[in-house]
Amino acid sequence: MANSKHAHLRYNILDYCFRNKSYGFEELLRTLNEGISELYPGEEISERTLREDIKTFRDKVNGFDAPLPEGQRTYTYSDANFTIAQRPLQKYEQYLVEAAQQLLSRFENHPKYNRLAEALIKFQDEEEQSNDAKSILFYDNNEEYKGIKFLKPLYLAIKKQQVLQINFKGFKDESSSVFEFHPHILKQYNRRWFVFGLNKTRDIPEWSIPLDERILEFNEIEDVEYIESNTDWETFFRTMVGVVRPIKAQIEKVVLRFHNGRENYFKTKPFQPDFEEFFEEEKQDQVWFETIINKELVQQLLSYGQDVEVLEPEILREQLKEHSNKMQTYYEN
Repeated sequence: MANSKHAHLRYNILDYCFRNKSYGFEELLRTLNEGISELYPGEEISERTLREDIKTFRDKVNGFDAPLPEGQRTYTYSDANFTIAQRPLQKYEQYLVEAAQQLLSRFENHPKYNRLAEALIKFQDEEEQSNDAKSILFYDNNEEYKGIKFLKPLYLAIKKQQVLQINFKGFKDESSSVFEFHPHILKQYNRRWFVFGLNKTRDIPEWSIPLDERILEFNEIEDVEYIESNTDWETFFRTMVGVVRPIKAQIEKVVLRFHNGRENYFKTKPFQPDFEEFFEEEKQDQVWFETIINKELVQQLLSYGQDVEVLEPEILREQLKEHSNKMQTYYEN
């Protein structure tokens, strides 16, 4: 087994290299050390370690069984579709997953570790499936979602405070637009990810970009000072449903009445976490909360169908009425 220190990082870098370009040994070593130095400043590996890593890639029993031909002066996969992500965990990788689960068990009563523990269980379940074991977990996944590939690069851009040039083309746009963007936070909603930040070109501090095929390209703009956010993002999101906040949107008091006992479903999984209940006995089927009016709020209300009624504000009642009338026309014939 090759040097195990930051082996996972080396393997990921090598996998990327082998999939995208033919590298000579010296170029491969240089590229690998540059990648290592970003996360481990001042550290690098030797030629011997790289040769051991390459052996691990080719090893059919204790390695990745990668299609990496021998006897050539350059290194590249003979199968362009191959990636080590498709291969089972190595022994030391399985050990790291199990060690992480054992570490988290010490914090099992602390809510901030719940999501990470859930992710590890999900990962382990999927890994066991690859070994023909019976699946136990079934998640509500968006299998067509391709935007996840942007998540890590944008996360690192935020961590490193990088200014980006974004090339973006909306679904209805005839041409793409390019703008300077200072990324600040990432937000997940409805099984999709969005990045929020300053659109410096349009001078909008809370601009949102969906992480999907509408992003044509993004690159770091060097020698431009990163502008940090002054937005209280916690408050920003708690006063809205979803991710779309119309410019100059005003916070409104929304009052809902539920029918057929559906208030219990809302109270156990509210789309607005800061809702309040009424104390009056005759209003036990009602809730209220303060939020802006946007499309995501309307969509959530429509998902309840005939089981919810908007009492306030009047502008939201009118929007639901328009939707109801329009839907009725679909079924007249």
